[in-house]
Amino acid sequence: MNKIQQFQNLLPAGIDAAVITSEHNRNYFLGFASSNGTLLVARDKAFFFTDSRYITAAKEAVTSAEVVLEKGVPLANLKAFLAGKPYRTLALEAKHITLARFAAFQEELAGCTLDISGELDRLILHTLRRKKSPEEARKIRAAQAVTDACFAHILSFIREGMTEKEIALEMDYYMLSHGADALSFETIVASGENGAKPHAVPGNRRVRQGDFITMDFGAVVDFYHSDMTRTVALGEPTGEMLQVYNTVLFAQNAAIAAAKEGVKCVEIDAVARHIIESAGYGDYFGHGLGHGVGVEIHEEPCFNTRSEDVFSAGDVVTVEPGIYLPGRFGVRIEDMIYHDGQKVVNLTESEKKLIVL
Repeated sequence: MNKIQQFQNLLPAGIDAAVITSEHNRNYFLGFASSNGTLLVARDKAFFFTDSRYITAAKEAVTSAEVVLEKGVPLANLKAFLAGKPYRTLALEAKHITLARFAAFQEELAGCTLDISGELDRLILHTLRRKKSPEEARKIRAAQAVTDACFAHILSFIREGMTEKEIALEMDYYMLSHGADALSFETIVASGENGAKPHAVPGNRRVRQGDFITMDFGAVVDFYHSDMTRTVALGEPTGEMLQVYNTVLFAQNAAIAAAKEGVKCVEIDAVARHIIESAGYGDYFGHGLGHGVGVEIHEEPCFNTRSEDVFSAGDVVTVEPGIYLPGRFGVRIEDMIYHDGQKVVNLTESEKKLIVL
């Protein structure tokens, strides 16, 4: 059973069809990338509308939906297609539709009832996309293999005097030339005091002896992402730097060990948070412990202080505690773990003990 068939079996009562326009969800259901397209999924049929730029490729690649040439304005095209068909109640992706777009739907599809309750998003994100099949996990492993190889490469590349931007560009080039279809996100390289900024942008700061260098990066393979962070030292670290690093590493390993089927996500977050707080650094760990990864870099479930989910079979989640001392340095260590239905597997193979360059 393909993904669209699984989806059809789960369509809520009272919904005749779902209208899917977001790129990530189209990619997920069709296995086909395009900047344009609308996927209409009814209980018995599915249709993919796209324009002349993609029609030939779509007909060659898409097997789970009927491919239809989109002529003219997309919504007008959809309106014409729906005329005379029994699809009157349509569910829209509430998380992906703007007010202006919704107004256009209301105007063009005035004869239809539009459902923006969010039920469609919950069905796709929580019931379907959250649970990774073995094949999806294989793709994430392939993406992570590129990421691990990149880390091994960059360790031999970094030299004192290089800028953060130079290091990031080398990492991007390596991943894209060694199997990545794209980058998961803009690579982060943060050195010295910039390491205290969790989402620092690589700049012209030159790395120097005594720096911690934090690198957060990932690759995309066949639509699926990887995500990894490592912090390394350029030259011998101080005693305090070692204490912070070891605290983060201890917290991360403890959280991974606590991630078992049925454990509340908030409790897994609490394991790492308690260790960091007990070491006196609670005020310097401000973000959640981790997030799901799949066809988007941030998916469900999340390990944080607000989550109502439990960790369960099929979940792929990052575990990434950090300590960030403003104006001084920061440390973050991140792996991806996967519950394969029998056990929890760490998909990240790169060394986590402190590496001194």
